[in-house]
Amino acid sequence: MSEFLTTRELAALLRVKERKVYDLAAEGALPVRRVTGKLLFPRLEIEEWLAAGASGRAPRGEGAAARPLVVAGGHDPLLEWALRESRCGVAALLDGALDGLERAATGGCIAAGLHIPEPEDGWNVETVQRRLAGEPIVVMEWAKRRRGLMFRKGLPRRIDGLADVRDLAFQSRQPEAGSELVLTQLLAQAGMKREHLRLVPAVERSETDLASAIAAGGADVGLGLEACARQFGLDFAPQIVERFDLVVWRKAYFDPPWQTLMRFCASEAFQERAARLGGYDISQSGAVRFNAD
Repeated sequence: MSEFLTTRELAALLRVKERKVYDLAAEGALPVRRVTGKLLFPRLEIEEWLAAGASGRAPRGEGAAARPLVVAGGHDPLLEWALRESRCGVAALLDGALDGLERAATGGCIAAGLHIPEPEDGWNVETVQRRLAGEPIVVMEWAKRRRGLMFRKGLPRRIDGLADVRDLAFQSRQPEAGSELVLTQLLAQAGMKREHLRLVPAVERSETDLASAIAAGGADVGLGLEACARQFGLDFAPQIVERFDLVVWRKAYFDPPWQTLMRFCASEAFQERAARLGGYDISQSGAVRFNAD
């Protein structure tokens, strides 16, 4: 993460045109450096400028109770590892995308991981716009992930899709999990209903626990991540590529803990981990998918 923002980056952050950034710089209204004819904006000073309330206006959300340093939402093995490995001080409470969305709406976290399917192959943004309307948030892409049917080796038939698993013991997740929303979508595409699956009574509350339960023989098949199937030596039939986004409180984005995480995610170690886990595309990690006005 560079210590300077470009004009384009600052314009995207502020949700204004680049021309407006040039005007503010010319007026001396924001911190700026001029290097070989280019404008560069020192990140830390911009953060302080925003926290103080640009142009004398208090930023939205200022004065509200401080949010806990927690990332909630959908479980993601790469995110869980990065939070720990970066030592950023942000804790993980990854108990489902819908749970994370509600915690974000009620002040229970600084960020939430979402993979909520939407019409026309969209992900997350319309849901965030409805549930967090008017809130000072940014939706940034974390990764694209391959999700599919994971199953123990040696099953007596070939498995390509949900139609092939009707009579097999199917391991589900908790209702708040984004994967359950994806499952509903895939069932509809296959002309099936949830009643067509032979669901085991218990649910598993994380992607890792899902794969572990199948590997241990608690179920035959489930809808999980390729990364977790690999980890537990399961076979995998890909069904969908989903986009896992992070909805982040804008003030928290600029605070040291989150910036520590972002710097770590630009490291070679992070890229190597994603490649080793498998099933991830992090080429657009950090791309802004929605920036509230």
